[in-house]
Amino acid sequence: MRSKALPLLFPLFLLPMSAFSQDDVIYDEALVPAYTLPAPLLFEDGSPVRTPEDWRKRRAELLDLFAKHVYGRTPVGRPDTMRFEPRKRVEGFLGGKATLEEIRIHFSEGADGPFLDLLVVKPSQVPAGGVPTFVGLNFTGNHGVHPSPEITITESWVRARKDEIETGQVVDHRATEKSRGNQASRWPLERIVDAGAALATFYYGDIDPDYDDGFENGIHALFGKPGPDEWGSIGAWAWGASRALDCLETDPTIDKGRVAVMGHSRLGKTALWAGAQDERFAMVISNNSGCGGAALSRRRFGERVERINTSFPHWFADTFLRYNENEAALPVDQHQLVALAAPRLVYVASAVEDRWADPKGEFLAALHAAPVYELLGQKGLGTAEHPPLDTAVGDRVRYHIRSGKHDVTDYDWEQYLKAIHSL
Repeated sequence: MRSKALPLLFPLFLLPMSAFSQDDVIYDEALVPAYTLPAPLLFEDGSPVRTPEDWRKRRAELLDLFAKHVYGRTPVGRPDTMRFEPRKRVEGFLGGKATLEEIRIHFSEGADGPFLDLLVVKPSQVPAGGVPTFVGLNFTGNHGVHPSPEITITESWVRARKDEIETGQVVDHRATEKSRGNQASRWPLERIVDAGAALATFYYGDIDPDYDDGFENGIHALFGKPGPDEWGSIGAWAWGASRALDCLETDPTIDKGRVAVMGHSRLGKTALWAGAQDERFAMVISNNSGCGGAALSRRRFGERVERINTSFPHWFADTFLRYNENEAALPVDQHQLVALAAPRLVYVASAVEDRWADPKGEFLAALHAAPVYELLGQKGLGTAEHPPLDTAVGDRVRYHIRSGKHDVTDYDWEQYLKAIHSL
């Protein structure tokens, strides 16, 4: 079966933050506890990492620690039964400047098994060698990235915000025609295509519904219910990004050496974990990813480990529960996750009004990843000073904090397009 029925209710993660007590939330730097970060360039036995060859061993060690203690262990590789089914191709999309393709990635032999619907929008004119491409996970279905009726509405269960229900965009957790383009501001297709790049996006709920359902639906149903140290939903979504890349590698119009994985919020956490595990991604983009993403856990600023594990118990491995109100005991922290992208380009982006995601903690994670890049002969962030608003800094590690709230904006995309063309 495609998936088991899910209850029609408002999950905890859709409740406003006012539904929770804010008494214990730290928004004052004076209240941030003293902490010591685990060193990215020290092995667990305390010996130093001195050479790029040493780093490869340390990298494997860190990957194992993040899998064991945070995101869970992910099944290796792709299923033998995985196949790609082209379902639509539209020439002359976006007024003639783009080509639209829809490809269904099946993960089992039967048509009713788990699948991922990949939407690819690329320039009509493709240079020799192909175009740089963003693999981006979306929140509401591929039809949400643009209002065009050419884009197929997702068949999957979708989470329902109150406003989406009231406006008829979602009925019984199924998307309707009224939801077309409801996230278009986050996916400026024309701007991406005009810049000579492509977007390959998929609905994260195709891989695993964003709901604490006991892992009975989505891709977990194919592999079996995970154990305490095995993948949660973030691990599953990251696995889906790699399967999208598998598909793109069969397309000669895609430049395989310039594919970025990009995500916002919980999907920014996903992008970091996908990029850490899959070195085929040439660039990793964390947009406002916060706790469990780019923000340092030990700072306990804004959202912290106990809150995220309580609100979203399905995102991480069960072993991550050990660190509720116990972040100092974590054998890793998020600067090491950022460093796992080295020597590839990693971009961490914050928003000044998004205090819940701890912009300073995101900046510090990018800063403290730099020693790994320097060991590998690359430039890191290049400054220990938090940059002014709307000012991008860095080289192979890049960062900006922009004006505004928790979102993806034109300013963000301006920086990401510059970065991917620098590869």
